Amino acid sequence: MSEQEGEQSDRKKYEFQKVIEDLKDYKGSGTQLVTIYIPDDKQISDVVAHVTQEHSEAANIKSKQTRTNVQDALTSIKDRLRYYDTYPPEKGMVIFSGAIDTGGGRTDMVTKVLESPPEPIQSFRYHCDSEFLTEPLEGMLADKGLYGLIVLDRREANVGWLKGKRVEPVKSASSLVPGKQRKGGQSAQRFARLRLEAIDNFYQEVAEMADDLFVPRRHELDGILVGGPSPTKDEFLDGDYLHHELRDTVLGKFDVSYTDESGLYDLVDAAGDVLAETEVMKDKRQMEEFFKELNGGELATYETEVMKDKSQMEEFFEQLHDGGKATYGFDATRQNLVMGSVDRLLISEDLRKDVVTYDCGGREEFELVDTSADTPEHACEDGAEAEVVEREDAIDHLMAIAEQRGTEVKFISTDFEKGEQLLSAFGGIAGILRYSTGV
Repeated sequence: MSEQEGEQSDRKKYEFQKVIEDLKDYKGSGTQLVTIYIPDDKQISDVVAHVTQEHSEAANIKSKQTRTNVQDALTSIKDRLRYYDTYPPEKGMVIFSGAIDTGGGRTDMVTKVLESPPEPIQSFRYHCDSEFLTEPLEGMLADKGLYGLIVLDRREANVGWLKGKRVEPVKSASSLVPGKQRKGGQSAQRFARLRLEAIDNFYQEVAEMADDLFVPRRHELDGILVGGPSPTKDEFLDGDYLHHELRDTVLGKFDVSYTDESGLYDLVDAAGDVLAETEVMKDKRQMEEFFKELNGGELATYETEVMKDKSQMEEFFEQLHDGGKATYGFDATRQNLVMGSVDRLLISEDLRKDVVTYDCGGREEFELVDTSADTPEHACEDGAEAEVVEREDAIDHLMAIAEQRGTEVKFISTDFEKGEQLLSAFGGIAGILRYSTGV
């Protein structure tokens, strides 16, 4: 996939995610919200016939309100289907329609059509309930790529998943392996034998954890990564403790210092070359370049402990724009975007903000607000009276400018440390510049 195709895919994924989040918030009084999944090989005429049949059968619903709402939803769906010819768009489409509760006993009819979803619709499905059916679409948006993770030494072990961009710890174990020092007056040979038995038992326990987790999904696995100090990981793999169907899926063994949950994250970092084309590594490379460019590259070795102290963090951020090819935060990044100086716009996948545009006596000013918050009053810089011109999604706002300026857009997951810092410490918006601007 080219970078342009990847960017378009990310944008479409984000747009679908926004719609799904809205749909999940809608509730109906009774089973009056209709969802129809239509594959691209299903003739529109057959769908119309099915909807017509459901409309007829809805006349038998006892509740007058529910009956009316269901039939109105089906009529709205038939009206939308008239816009299509013989077949739906490529990959199919999903139609949602129904009377949603708006409070105070009032309802509002909503009809949404999602065309060409991220993955093809596999089968026709008609669903009527108090909520819209969104789970199949949510499954399409799940991060792709599934890797098993194992970190262990002779004291402890952790097993988990790398799902797309997300590391998910699942199981852990602690060993009863005694230290190398002799105890209790035992002979050296007997102590050594007992110690080897304890190590063997622990390796078997770790393998059982891995087998229980990975074997049921072995046909979905893209591979297994094993980490830990030498010789532990070597003994574990060379001893053939893993299930025979998992052994051939091991992509490599990697030196990892920690074997608690944090070791799973270290393992993913250590396996960077193996995972080079996975989504999480692409995000990591973008954020590593961003941090390297802060303050002219002097922060390439910055310590995350700085972020834990608010006063230090504020002082730290005040010095960031003294020469590096990086920008962060809404105001500075937007200004650089408008100037055309942003090479790559980095946006957190979890950013949920709106941009309010104000008219300040013929001059526009902008303010970033939480999506769920009311539109705030705005104090214009020159004291003029502010008038709200527009309120729109912040990502849509920034991407529109980026598209006009030829700027690449990269969506960054929060499922790794620096990705989470993009959202929590930098406001979810940053950029890598074409040249240093001082903005």
